[in-house]
Amino acid sequence: MGKTYLLRALVEQCGGFYFGATAGTEAESLRQFGAALAEYTGSPVAFGFGNWDDAISYLFGLASPGAGTERPLLVGIDEFPYLVKVAPELPSLIQRAIDRYQVEENRMRLLLCGSAMSVMGGLLASTAPLRGRAQLELVARPFGYRAAADFWGVTEVPGLAARLHAVVGGTPAYRRQFLADDVPRGLEDFDEWVCRTVLSPYSPLFREARYLLAEEADIRDTALYHSVLAAVAQGNTTRGGIAGYIGRKSVDISHPLNVLENSHLLVREADIFRAGKSQYRITEPLINFYEAVMRPAWTRLESGQAAEVWAQSTERFAAQVAGPHFEAVCRDYVLGPGRSLLGTSLGAVGSGVVTDPKARRQIEIDVAVVEPGSGGAKPSVALLGEAKWGTVMGLNHLERLARARDVLAARGVDTTRCGLACFSAAGFSDALRAEADRGGILLIGLDELYGRALPAAVLP
Repeated sequence: MGKTYLLRALVEQCGGFYFGATAGTEAESLRQFGAALAEYTGSPVAFGFGNWDDAISYLFGLASPGAGTERPLLVGIDEFPYLVKVAPELPSLIQRAIDRYQVEENRMRLLLCGSAMSVMGGLLASTAPLRGRAQLELVARPFGYRAAADFWGVTEVPGLAARLHAVVGGTPAYRRQFLADDVPRGLEDFDEWVCRTVLSPYSPLFREARYLLAEEADIRDTALYHSVLAAVAQGNTTRGGIAGYIGRKSVDISHPLNVLENSHLLVREADIFRAGKSQYRITEPLINFYEAVMRPAWTRLESGQAAEVWAQSTERFAAQVAGPHFEAVCRDYVLGPGRSLLGTSLGAVGSGVVTDPKARRQIEIDVAVVEPGSGGAKPSVALLGEAKWGTVMGLNHLERLARARDVLAARGVDTTRCGLACFSAAGFSDALRAEADRGGILLIGLDELYGRALPAAVLP
C-alpha cells in the first residue's frame, strides 16, 4: 500500500529516525537497531545494547528536555511485528517509557508501522500494554475502484478498469513494483495480460496471494485457512456453508474466521433485512482470484498452461470473481459518488434477502439503503437495487425489486420514498430504459460507476 514509502518520506521531512526491521533473531535485530541509531546520532561506533529495555530507554532519552531538542523527535519503526515476534516484551517496554517520560514533557513522537494486521491491531486491543497510549491509529487502505482506475490509467475504458480491479484491487505496488508498469493496452489485451502476469509462474504476482496469507503471524495452519477462503470464493458465504465445504463443524471454524477477520482478509457483512444473519466476503481481490481461479489449477499453472487454464475459467471468473466484486463496487458507489442520487439522508448501505411468503421464494437484494427506525418512527428503505455482471437487465429484474418493496411494505417498513436501481455491467434492455424514463428508477452502468456519464434520473 506504500506504508514504508510514506513513513520514510515523513521521517526524512521531519529530520527524524527511521528503522526498518527485518526477520531475524532477537540478538541480530537488537544489533541492527543499535547500528541504525548510532548512525542517526553520529556515533562513530554502533551501540551495543544489552537488551531492548536499554535500547528503548536510550531512544526516549534522545527526546528528553535535557537532550537539547528544540522540536519533537519523530521516530518511525517499520515492520514492527518482526520485532514483536522475537521480543514480545517490546510493547510493555514502550508503554513504560511513555508513562515514565511523559512526566518529564518528553518530546518523543513514535510511529509503529507493520503489514501484519492481526499484530498491529492487537497492539491497542483489550488489555494490551499500549491501549490508551496511542493518539492515532491509521490503516493504509488500497485505492478505491475509481482511484485505482486513475492509477492504472484505464479510466476511459470502464470495462477494463472493472476487470482489473476484480483481479488486483487497489494495491499500488502491483502495478509498478510487481509488474514494472505492464498495463493492458485495452480491453482486447486483458486476457493476454492475465496470462502473462497473474497466471504466469515467472511473475511476482503468481504467488503473492499465498504470501499475503503467510505473513500474518496468527496464521499457522495455512492449509485450513486456504480452505476457508476457498469455500467463500466458491460461493459458500455463510458460517454453515463454509463449515460444510471444508468438512468441519461450525464451532470448529470460529478461530480461523476470527483470525481472517482480524487480518482484514475476510469481512462479515450483516444481512440488512434479517437480524442475526450474515455472509462472509473476501476483501482482497487477488486472494479471491487465487482461490477461485488459480488454486484449483495450480499444478497446470506451474507447468506453464496459463492460456489453457484461463480459457476454461471464463464462467468461473464471471460467477465467482467479477460478479461478487461488481456487487461490492455498486455498494461503494452508493456510499460515495451515488449519494447525491438519493433524495433522503443516507442510511445503512448493505445487502440482504427479502423472503416472499406468498411466492415462497427469497429475493436477493444486492444494494440496499435502509434507515433504522428510532423512537416512534418506522424503519424505512430508501433504495433497493440488483447488480448483474454479465446479464443484460430487463423488466423481470425490475419486477423482482418491486415485489421485494411490496413485501417490505406489508411488514410495516416505510417504502413511500423507496427507489429501485438496476446496476449492470452488460447493459439494459430497451423496455427497461423506457420504464426508467418515466421516473423513480435508476439505471447504473459502468460509465456511470466510473464517472464517465451521469445517471439519467435522481430519486425523489
